Amino acid sequence: MTHKRKKALHQRDDLTGEHAVGDAGQMIIACLFAAIWISDAFFFKYTTFLNQYVPNGFRTPCGIILLVLSGYLAKTGLSIVFGEEREKPGVIRKGVFGVIRHPVYMSEILLYLGFLMLSISLAAALMWIIAIVFLHYISRHEEKLLLERFGKEYEQYMREVPMWIPRLRKK
Repeated sequence: MTHKRKKALHQRDDLTGEHAVGDAGQMIIACLFAAIWISDAFFFKYTTFLNQYVPNGFRTPCGIILLVLSGYLAKTGLSIVFGEEREKPGVIRKGVFGVIRHPVYMSEILLYLGFLMLSISLAAALMWIIAIVFLHYISRHEEKLLLERFGKEYEQYMREVPMWIPRLRKK
């Protein structure tokens, strides 16, 4: 993203904000996950022994499904938030935001899980757990900002839409 575009996004009144280390933290985690997964899955194979117990015919389709779902959540979530400027700021409930509150962060979690399914690396799985903890932390921070800005409207949204795991039935 160009500096000019990034500056314009930060000046939008319809966006609430994010954690100060959110983007940098996600980039660091992504690089660490990739380095660990690639080196363990393809070169050193120190923690990939579970691959012999989980058939490739199961792991590969599951991994591909998770990667496609991850791409869908990321694309639709980001296009809803950044694709259109809303005249009146408010809680976004449309599309994937009506199913879970943090679809973009969930896409990141599913991306890592998809790669883990393709080649199970316990070292990379540990990095995946660290990513989940980090994403949960920054999600909670961002929810505090949204609660400050939108109050009862966001409280209602939190009651109706789960943070991470979609409900099978509506309340």
